Amino acid sequence: MMAMAKSHEPILVIDTSYGLSIGVVGHEPLHEADSRQHVEKIEPFIARALENVGLTPKDVKTVVVGTGPAPFTGLRAGIVSAKAFAFATGAEILGQDVLEPQAWWEKERSPLGEGEHRLVLAVNDARRKQLYFRLFDVSADGVTSLTEMDIQYPATIVEKVVHAVEVASGANAGSDAGDDSLTLSVVGHGAQKYSEAWKAFSDSGIAVGDVVDESVLHADGSRGLEIFAQTALTKADRGEKLPADPLYLRRPDVSLPPPLKPVLKAER
Repeated sequence: MMAMAKSHEPILVIDTSYGLSIGVVGHEPLHEADSRQHVEKIEPFIARALENVGLTPKDVKTVVVGTGPAPFTGLRAGIVSAKAFAFATGAEILGQDVLEPQAWWEKERSPLGEGEHRLVLAVNDARRKQLYFRLFDVSADGVTSLTEMDIQYPATIVEKVVHAVEVASGANAGSDAGDDSLTLSVVGHGAQKYSEAWKAFSDSGIAVGDVVDESVLHADGSRGLEIFAQTALTKADRGEKLPADPLYLRRPDVSLPPPLKPVLKAER
């Protein structure tokens, strides 16, 4: 992953995909795990994070905001706050989903040799016994997505991952990426909660390695903020800047009612 350009610094990270995480890249972030309290703490945390490192809001050049996927209400509060901050200060705002940085974090946590690959199933707790997820292939050369972002029950996630691996193995027949000895790490909030479901991977010849019930933002301090921000900046430098829009993924609980039936004319 490329280094961050100086023109983007200082960088403020705001994420409400799981609780609240706010910090200036290069420094320790502030966290609030209780999702019932994090909405009212966003503005005070921004003020504290800047004050702790001797910055004013006008000093911030870039805001990187977590776009989920996550439950909508808390996610929306973080994004609205980030947009308001960027509008008031003139800072550039970049969106970043919370799943891809998990794969980059796993790549750094467990370095791979030349030609080696590992699968990373990045997840975030969606409640209601479901997980947001995306599957990545991680190698010494970088991180490649193998599935689209989705929300499913753990058993269905296993099925989708196995299918994606079969498709990728077929497409890469004869190359190292098609090796049958791939190991899968599950990383993110909710990973350990559904560890029983991951045992089904062994039936398809996929060995489960690390199961890390944490996110890069919560577990790796200032380095976590840097990985998160680097992911967004690298995409922006490639012309793939992500909008600061919420990734909810779950279908609305409320749907439009069917149209009323026309009143039949009474027979004469």
